Amino acid sequence: MRLTLHRGDITTDTDADAIVTAANSALAGGGGVDGAIHRAAGPALLQECRRIGGCPTGDAVVTGPGDLPVRRVIHAVGPVWHGGDDGEAELLASCHRRAVALAAEHGCARVAFPAISCGVYGYPVDLAAGVALAATAEALAAHPEVVEARFWLFDEHTHAAFAAALPR
Repeated sequence: MRLTLHRGDITTDTDADAIVTAANSALAGGGGVDGAIHRAAGPALLQECRRIGGCPTGDAVVTGPGDLPVRRVIHAVGPVWHGGDDGEAELLASCHRRAVALAAEHGCARVAFPAISCGVYGYPVDLAAGVALAATAEALAAHPEVVEARFWLFDEHTHAAFAAALPR
């Protein structure tokens, strides 16, 4: 089991079998990393999302990759930050665990994650990093066929927060 940190654009990861996107519950594409993934994947991704219809917060669904260089896209719906007393940590952990389970179910040994909920959803990066990494490590232990979770972090602040929270 390996957790690795990378800085840059998740859509360029050619070593991953699946890319996780920080989806909204309508699976409608959007801004930030979800918008970047939808743009890179092309219109087939949104069409497949429309057929699925939606996904509750804390869960994830899987689609084909569209034009991305991976086998699957996993749409994980993280929580909007409301101060931390509204179950945000459990919902964030849940969508990470579910993404790893879906990767395993679909034969994806390497899965790339963004910093889910840390953009427009407002989850403080320093808090999200520990939750995301711990839940992902737990899920990797439960699904040994997934050998690596590759966290792609867009800016230096986010990368530093995840590096500080990385289990040793």
